[in-house]
Amino acid sequence: MKKYILLFIISISLFFKGFAEEGMWLPQLLQSLNEKDMKKLGMKINASDIYNISRSSLKDAIVSFGGFCTAEVVSDKGLLLTNHHCGFEAIQSHSSVQNNYIRDGFWAYNMGQELQNPGLFATFIISINDVTKAVLNGVGDNITERERKSLIDKNIAALKAGTKKESYQDILIRPFFEANKYYMFITETYNDVRMVGAPPSSIGNFGKDTDNWMWPRHTGDFSMFRIYADKNNRPAAYSPDNVPYKPKRSLNISIDGIKEGDFTMVFGFPGRTNEYLHSSAIEQVVKLSDPAKVGIRTKALQVIDGFMRKDEQIGIQYAKKFASISNAWKKWQGEILGLTKSNAVEKRKQLEANFEKIVMSKPELNVAYMGLLKDLEKAYHDIEPYAYARDYYSEIYPKIELLLFANQLKSVVNAYEENGETGYAAAKEKALQNIEDQYKDYNAAVDEKLFTVLMEMYVKDQKDEYTSPYFKELLQQNSGDYAKTAATVYAQSKIYEIKSLQALLAGSAKDVTDAIKNDIGYKIAMDMQYTFGTKVAGHLNEIQSHINQLQRLYMQAQMDVFTEKAFYPDANSTLRVTYGQVKPAYPRDGVKYDIQTYMDGIMEKYKPGDYEFDLPKKLIDLYNKKDFGRWGVKGKQPVCFIASNHTTGGNSGSPALDAYGNLIGLNFDRAWEGTMSDINYDPAICRNIMVDIRYVMFIIDKFAGAKNLIDEMKFVSRVKK
Repeated sequence: MKKYILLFIISISLFFKGFAEEGMWLPQLLQSLNEKDMKKLGMKINASDIYNISRSSLKDAIVSFGGFCTAEVVSDKGLLLTNHHCGFEAIQSHSSVQNNYIRDGFWAYNMGQELQNPGLFATFIISINDVTKAVLNGVGDNITERERKSLIDKNIAALKAGTKKESYQDILIRPFFEANKYYMFITETYNDVRMVGAPPSSIGNFGKDTDNWMWPRHTGDFSMFRIYADKNNRPAAYSPDNVPYKPKRSLNISIDGIKEGDFTMVFGFPGRTNEYLHSSAIEQVVKLSDPAKVGIRTKALQVIDGFMRKDEQIGIQYAKKFASISNAWKKWQGEILGLTKSNAVEKRKQLEANFEKIVMSKPELNVAYMGLLKDLEKAYHDIEPYAYARDYYSEIYPKIELLLFANQLKSVVNAYEENGETGYAAAKEKALQNIEDQYKDYNAAVDEKLFTVLMEMYVKDQKDEYTSPYFKELLQQNSGDYAKTAATVYAQSKIYEIKSLQALLAGSAKDVTDAIKNDIGYKIAMDMQYTFGTKVAGHLNEIQSHINQLQRLYMQAQMDVFTEKAFYPDANSTLRVTYGQVKPAYPRDGVKYDIQTYMDGIMEKYKPGDYEFDLPKKLIDLYNKKDFGRWGVKGKQPVCFIASNHTTGGNSGSPALDAYGNLIGLNFDRAWEGTMSDINYDPAICRNIMVDIRYVMFIIDKFAGAKNLIDEMKFVSRVKK
């Protein structure tokens, strides 16, 4: 028996060591955990060149861009590179029918032309420290989850109060390994970030929905911004007196290109992964959650797309919404495909069987962890109906903006009912401002059609007890006709059209709140909320709290049982490093994906006048003349490439770095078959997609003629020309 267990542990050790490219690693731990492995894969610099708090390092050139993407500093004047889709909200906000920067692109040929972006920020990480002991001080095994959270919150508050920092710095403390560990981040956030350049969407989003999450790819997914600071180079609110930020470090740009086997590293802020789930959770994703969400978004996209193709103004208004809905929609389809094809559930079950064998072989583990897997399996079974109802509610409610308008007005009603007229006025003004901002990108006809289609799914596709009685009553009054019901709602409601809403809000506090509460749209929204809150949320939260507790124990158990494995924490929007190599992929039998695409492929996909595959005439002319400048190679212009870096949402805009830490591309996507990497990384098929930096520079230089930007950046080459 002992011999069997020993052989088993050795096989597990070899299995884990085979996943060299997997992981989203904390940069301050690279030296102890990853440096040797990284150098075996080809890295030429040291871990201390990546993360260092005593001198400048690569981390000082990486920023969290708006809290949803990554960007990197590429000049000593605070110039930033990120993805086109990361900068899209800013591009859209500055666009109009007269100045359509989505269609035509935008370039600032001097700093005076750069555009202000209220609310957009760039956050640097100054230092990262392990504060687990202080955060978990006094936290024992025999307290409730609520007591645990309360004690941790108090410990965090005390820790923040006792930590020395500059007045312009912030403290962020985040849980890792399912809250078994905690790290503290000292950060600096710059709130004056201006738009510098963006190619037209026919370049920056070439291929749009058809090519999204796909390889081969031909998208110039980049945009440019600049950080501004006060005269002391410190964070400051927007001011005409602010000056370009002087960074501690900016990235050098390599024009050498890539070849198969090259070391690559992606440095950024990945959003969320769940790599250590129980097999029941993965099975629920494949069979229940992802299919439900895909179905809802399919209907929503069909509605929006139909309107966008017919009306340019709607196209501008709904471009970001469409892209946002479509992005996860297609990703989830790839996730289902990948998890099914890779047999992820069965592989996880095998891992769990191995886990139990080791637990049974060691008395100390047996006492701590026996029965844990069965408890997790039961908890996921118990949460299944409520999780399905949650997915329907959370997917449908935000896509009908009438309901979102109602949600804004709820704050007005609450303010009056809780504080009378004291808080009412401020709440009313805030809600009206939020709705007016939302209304800029709103069309009532689109919303009514979305209401018709999605509310039918809301009623028909889930248990009756989880749906709004008030809406079903309206439906019955309209002979079960969803279009007729929607027409009734939008004819009677006063909260979705600005003029009628302004008129509604013009009366006395009591009259206004009464009018809001009696509005048909508001009543639907509130009844949907009430139904979800009373029938679903309570059960869901109770079971989820239990799952969180079990998952925290299971995370610790895995680290205690599989002692040969180097564990990385799940992504949680904190700074991480992932590394791998430029590699082809073999997604299915008889198919090989090469590592690089070229402009030849752009021209092969080109469809004049097409929504997704049209091209600017100037780009076509440059291609026909083979006028690629110094960015082309042997008469061809590289566009994108793939590698085995483990990335996810939030890594969009992250720099792809070579073995020397030079910028070679911008991460922007993953190959469709490997989108399951948020749950199950498979080194054979998981590939991240990057726009080649040479294509980025070609667009800036030859297409846009923005030589002012080219002159700002520093280019390096180790290849003799």
